[in-house]
Amino acid sequence: MPEPAKKAASAFTKKPKSLEAVAGGTVVFEAETEKKDTKVKWQRDSADIVASEKYLITADGNKHSLTINSISKEDDVVYSAIAGSSKVKFELKVKEQQEKTENAAASSSASAEGQPQASHEQEAPAESQQPDTRQDLTGLFLEKPQSGEVTMGANITFIAKVGSANLIKKPAVKWFKGKWMDLASKAGKHLQLKELYDRNTKVYTFEMQIIGAKANYSGAYRCEVSSKDKFDSCNFDLIVHEARVEEIDIRAAFRRTSCDGGEEAGELDFSALLRKRATQVSNEPEVDVWDILKKAPASEYEKIAFQYGITDLRGMLKRLKRMKKEEKKSEAFLKKLDPAYQVDKGHKMKIVVEVADPDAEVKWLKNGQEIQMSGSRYIFENVGNKRILTINNCSLADDAAYQCVIGEEKCFTELFVKEPPVLIVQSLEDQMAMKGERVEFVCEVSEEGALVKWEKDGVELTREETFKYRFKKDGRKHYLIINEATKEDCGHYMVKTNGGESVAELMVQEKDLEVYQSIADLTVKARDQAVFKCEVSDENVKGIWYKNGMEVKANDRVHITHIGRNHKLTIDDVNPEDEGDYTFVPEGYAFNLSAKLNFLEVKIDYVPRQDPPKIHLDCVGHTPETTIIVVAGNKLRLDVPITGDPAPTVVWTKVDKGKTRPPKSEESSDMEFSADLMKDGKVISDTDGRVHVETLKDHCVFTIEGAEREDEGVYTVVVKNPAGEDTADITVKVVDVPDPPQAPKIVSLGEDWCNVQWEPPAFNGGQPVLGYVLERKKKKSYRWMRLNFDPHKGLTYEAKRMIEGMAYEMRIYAVNAIGMSRPSAPSQPFVPIAPTSEPHCLTVDDITDTSISLKWRPPERVGAAGLDGYTVEYCKEGTDEWVPAFEGLTERTSVNIKNLPTGEKMQFRVRAINEAGASTPATLAQPVTIREIMQRPKIWIPRNLRQTVVKRVGETINIVLPFQGKPRPKVTWTKDGEALDPKQVGVRNSDFDTILFIRRSERKDSGKYDVAVQIENMEDKASLHIQVVDKPGPPQNLKITEVWGFNVALEWKPPKDNGNCEITGYTIQKADKKTMEWFNVYEHYRRTNCVASDLIMGNEYIFRVFAVNMCGLSEEPCTSKDSAYIQKTGIVYKPPIYKEHDFSEAPKFTHPLVNRSVIAGYNATLSCALRGWPKPKVIWYKNKMDISNEPKFRMFSKQGVLTLELRKPCPFDGGTYTCKAINDLGEAEVECRLEVRAYVAKAASQEK
Repeated sequence: MPEPAKKAASAFTKKPKSLEAVAGGTVVFEAETEKKDTKVKWQRDSADIVASEKYLITADGNKHSLTINSISKEDDVVYSAIAGSSKVKFELKVKEQQEKTENAAASSSASAEGQPQASHEQEAPAESQQPDTRQDLTGLFLEKPQSGEVTMGANITFIAKVGSANLIKKPAVKWFKGKWMDLASKAGKHLQLKELYDRNTKVYTFEMQIIGAKANYSGAYRCEVSSKDKFDSCNFDLIVHEARVEEIDIRAAFRRTSCDGGEEAGELDFSALLRKRATQVSNEPEVDVWDILKKAPASEYEKIAFQYGITDLRGMLKRLKRMKKEEKKSEAFLKKLDPAYQVDKGHKMKIVVEVADPDAEVKWLKNGQEIQMSGSRYIFENVGNKRILTINNCSLADDAAYQCVIGEEKCFTELFVKEPPVLIVQSLEDQMAMKGERVEFVCEVSEEGALVKWEKDGVELTREETFKYRFKKDGRKHYLIINEATKEDCGHYMVKTNGGESVAELMVQEKDLEVYQSIADLTVKARDQAVFKCEVSDENVKGIWYKNGMEVKANDRVHITHIGRNHKLTIDDVNPEDEGDYTFVPEGYAFNLSAKLNFLEVKIDYVPRQDPPKIHLDCVGHTPETTIIVVAGNKLRLDVPITGDPAPTVVWTKVDKGKTRPPKSEESSDMEFSADLMKDGKVISDTDGRVHVETLKDHCVFTIEGAEREDEGVYTVVVKNPAGEDTADITVKVVDVPDPPQAPKIVSLGEDWCNVQWEPPAFNGGQPVLGYVLERKKKKSYRWMRLNFDPHKGLTYEAKRMIEGMAYEMRIYAVNAIGMSRPSAPSQPFVPIAPTSEPHCLTVDDITDTSISLKWRPPERVGAAGLDGYTVEYCKEGTDEWVPAFEGLTERTSVNIKNLPTGEKMQFRVRAINEAGASTPATLAQPVTIREIMQRPKIWIPRNLRQTVVKRVGETINIVLPFQGKPRPKVTWTKDGEALDPKQVGVRNSDFDTILFIRRSERKDSGKYDVAVQIENMEDKASLHIQVVDKPGPPQNLKITEVWGFNVALEWKPPKDNGNCEITGYTIQKADKKTMEWFNVYEHYRRTNCVASDLIMGNEYIFRVFAVNMCGLSEEPCTSKDSAYIQKTGIVYKPPIYKEHDFSEAPKFTHPLVNRSVIAGYNATLSCALRGWPKPKVIWYKNKMDISNEPKFRMFSKQGVLTLELRKPCPFDGGTYTCKAINDLGEAEVECRLEVRAYVAKAASQEK
């Protein structure tokens, strides 16, 4: 059985004290140990101190000292002395040189006499100081559940403690979420409720454990405790955070380009960062929001709050006002808390205060309540005069006012927790809209409820009185809505958060009024009706009719109508005065539609019966061989006046190019006109297809419905009768929009621009091409943006204002006088890219007689095209012939160029290469002479080799020491002043380091190793200490010094061979002589004497001891020569006689029924507590009627608690309820009054 635990005694009789010293001076720390042979280890910042010129370590018996020479500001740290299991911490405070004259006497006396000015002791093992858990509690709680925070998916436990010393009845606890949700019914996989009772302290502990927390678990909770007529409750909050994404260690992405030094040598290589596009390193300095608010005017507060993510600006300003009040000087504090601290959410924060008394106890308060130690969230540290409060994983709940209290004195500070920046997840998209349309910009951010700002061309947008701009939020999406866009709304719109921004362009195009049907020239005879009709695209457009420049007014004979998109001018009873030019002008548009009204005057003359036919084209404004132009899709109607007696026959013929007219026919016809339509000499029925003719009394009508390109050609009209014939040719030309051009080609690219080239369309539509319209879109978008509104006349175009790295497509429209063609096929996707900026910091890293090493840093701006590598070129001074240093590209930011002419002056330059081409070169400031430079030798000792190197016997020793020096220095190794044995120790040297190698280490390899590097008469030296350890030898002289009762006292001496390291303890074992099976009595026992207890009487024991060090147990134990016999005693055990207790008892109600008033429709329960033995029979009554078999009621009995449940009671269930208990020893009953209120009916009547 192990020895009872005792408080560890300190190994120090005199402990080192904290001292002050002046920079450049010397200080001595002294300590005395209890025993003379005790070893003392000195440490600096938890690292062992090795004796050197700066640190002098002495030991004289039980007196030990540490002397520090040439003190600097870097020595102002925490030191410690370790002896056995005791550890004492102390500080060295270094003053600047200017304080030397004032404190010379004090510092000299302190260093000479060793008198402390301030001290702090911390021994190991130290007694843990329990936090003061006293609280100002009222009611039943000894400890109330505290608000907590948990990461999504993790577990959290809330604890409430209730003392039962003054309670008659066991307390009952209920847990609630919100106001009414009882969590007892929710217990299961994610919620567990526990109850513990400590009989010694009479304290009940109630636990609520939440397992696998989810986001919807956040909220307010309540714990209620009741015991008979006593009641208490407590509110607390739970905050569930999203799971934190593992942060990338940015330092792991850097590497040094030089290996000729230690950790600080060489230049940083950032190429690993360039390959990780997603990792962004911010070099911006830390911003103190409190300092900004103190200096800023009141008008800038809201802007600062948005920029730095301040959600409670009003609360911060109140706290800032309190901070500005000057505090009085305090005797308890040497240095008070800073007025304010700030920390990023999720990071660690340390709040430090210095006190005058190093032994003073402090309390930390948060918003006036004492902070209790809970796990690793809050950590309290005492280091000398410093008191440190560490807050891990800061959250918004830690944004509060903090106080440090010593007695009645306090100091205050404010902690501001910055939220992470709000990022834009979905960017804005460019928009193009017609004038008057509704425009909607949408973006998505990373946080719900985040603040965003909208700007137009750099000016912040607000809600205007006209509600032109509307701002809408929907979860993480934010909308900017523009009602009835105008040309003034064109521009760049930007959405800003405190973590990013996004820009999109808005183009507003005015609606072009399209003419679906234009007015046509008319030829009208007297007393006929003339109708001018046109159709436009917008039915809301009004217009004005003009005749010869004068507005036409409506009257009895002239009618002006506007129905939908159709505008009509009707003139009845046409007379010669109506002849003229008529024009329709749409309101708000700078164009008009014109047509001519020709008045046909018919003269009645006597003509003979034989009148040859005549075609009167001059009457309709045409002449023979005239050309009529018609737009494809429009209707062509030709009215051809014809005279002749008898009535002539009309034949229309279309002759294609290269064909002749059909021969004339000599056949005659009747007096009525007749007409035929022929194509290529064949007659076409007047009802066939789109082209047909119509014969009237004195003229013939030729009509083409929906003209097409095939309708173009020469139409011949032939009229004939017996008196003769007449012929006229009419040329019809059909014009259309051009064919779409071929897909455009991208001929060149830039950072935000590209040059587009295309070919003219194969067919121009019969009209010359006036220009081209270009559109572009992002590859993953569906919205095309027009780049020009006026037709571009050339066949190349430079598109600008694009985003670098974004994929785009282009397409072209051809435009002629008729209109715009269909779009061309889109171009191949392209990405605007640009070369990188030039590499910077090009320097010479090393140079020899025939080679040079260069290094540089990557370009500051890489761009979307990335970085493919670098090219390095060189040339002789005075020439322009640049020679590549190597073939291809290198991804490294350093290069070694060899085979250069010795003594020649050379110039070097570096270019960065990507898909867009080469950057501008980075050139050395001046030419370099190729000649090696002498460099002084210097050994760089790694940090892990500055302490003693400890290895076990048989392990491999491999020590690498880097050094510098040119030309290559001579390296010499010695051990304890003697040369190394090449059979046991191997040494390998290179230009930059030396390696000491021992394949299998032995005890004799321990010692001090010296290395020297020498170049001519310059030399540098360094020393290493190697300690090879092994298992210790067995202890000596194990003796049994005393035997009494069931105990045996043992004593022994330490082993002669400690294995070249400290003995950490002993393992003591015992064995019964009968079985000789060994069992451990003690393990890791520190002393050389012990007592073996709880031995079995009548047995004879022998003992053995193993020595233990860092390598393990000794190979052989030390066994006791004598044995210990445990004598038997004559003790006879007589068990006590107990009288069996009679538990019989008549029924008795320990808690009666209580009158209740419940709401109809909600389940209700009546409860009471019963005691009695044998177990009583329980009967429930309502108004003296047995309700045991009623299905509306349910009865429960658990641990003596009787419950009657009423399922959805109605007002008729009210009355007197009785509970009766009966057993063989008697009976008892309790009753209560139940009132059922019709709450729903009452509420309905109030609403009416």
